[in-house]
Amino acid sequence: MSKQHVVREYYEAILVAVIFTLFARTFVAQAFKIPSGSMEDNLLVGDHLFVNKFIYAPHWDTPLHRLMPYRNVRRGDVVVFKYPQDPERDFIKRAVGVPGDTLEMHDKILFVNGKQEVNPHIIHRDPITYPNSPFVPEQMRPRDNWGPVTVPPGFVFCMGDNRDNSYDSRFWGPVPRDYFKGRALFIYWSYEAKPNSQEWRGWGDRIRQLASVGVHFFTRTRWSRSFTLVH
Repeated sequence: MSKQHVVREYYEAILVAVIFTLFARTFVAQAFKIPSGSMEDNLLVGDHLFVNKFIYAPHWDTPLHRLMPYRNVRRGDVVVFKYPQDPERDFIKRAVGVPGDTLEMHDKILFVNGKQEVNPHIIHRDPITYPNSPFVPEQMRPRDNWGPVTVPPGFVFCMGDNRDNSYDSRFWGPVPRDYFKGRALFIYWSYEAKPNSQEWRGWGDRIRQLASVGVHFFTRTRWSRSFTLVH
């Protein structure tokens, strides 16, 4: 086999690998890291997840799609979606209401279709309960008391498990169906970090953060959380 032929095969293999990686990232799975504490204690700042992008049915319909094992978003799914007010940003929350559901919250307790929500992952860390009244700052009014609200067709109502520290559908409404990217699968790596500390604002930040991870990798990695499923 000539050297030229070997080089050609080598580059073909690289090209195929790149195409497969781009295809997988676009349609099958994507990595995602937790930047804030809105899903604590279920998901912690610094958790790195794989997201299943292949699970939810696309908003268009073809004969091929009917043969695929797609499904709609279900209540209880931990989902990644484009933030409706800034589609360039991704959020991760839990789906609590699907089209047709009627939701309301009374003194921090969520009711779905008249029944109290069952979710063992919910936490409340603020002892104060805010009424939904003009005497409460506008940004806090819908946190603990609101509704009833009916989820319209083509939308999903999403909330964080850390109910007192989550900016979610209570404040900016349900999420359009075609904004969903996928469902959280499992944590492949968990690294102790501060909220929003892993946001890169330039090459300087990127280099400093990578150097810090290299130095503290073994001491700050949460080994017991690695390769655990997301529920």
